[in-house]
Amino acid sequence: MDIKANSLFSQMQAMSLEATGNRGSEIKSVNSSGGDFGNLLKSAIENVNEIQQDAGSKRTAFELGDSRVTLADTMIAAQKASVAFDATVQVRNKFVEAYKEIMSMPV
Repeated sequence: MDIKANSLFSQMQAMSLEATGNRGSEIKSVNSSGGDFGNLLKSAIENVNEIQQDAGSKRTAFELGDSRVTLADTMIAAQKASVAFDATVQVRNKFVEAYKEIMSMPV
C-alpha cells in the first residue's frame, strides 16, 4: 500500500481538528515545496500530545467529582486520544519500514 506523506498528514490534521472540535477551522493544504517535513511531523506529534493531555485532565476532573465533566465526555476524550495515538504508532511503523527498505537497497 502506497501512502503519500502529504495525504497522510492532511488526514491526520483533519482527524485532529475533528477530535478537538474545530470543525469550522480551515485545513491548510500541505505544499511539497513549503514547510519542512520534520516540522510537520513535530506539529502532528504535539497535537496528539495535546489530545492526550486533554483526555488526562478530563479523566482527573471526573475522578475528583467535577460536575462540569461527564462520564461520556471523559470516555469520548479517552477514545479520541487512543485513536490519535494508534494512528501515530502506525505512521511511525511505516517510517521504520521505509527506513529498513531504503537501508537494505544495494548501492
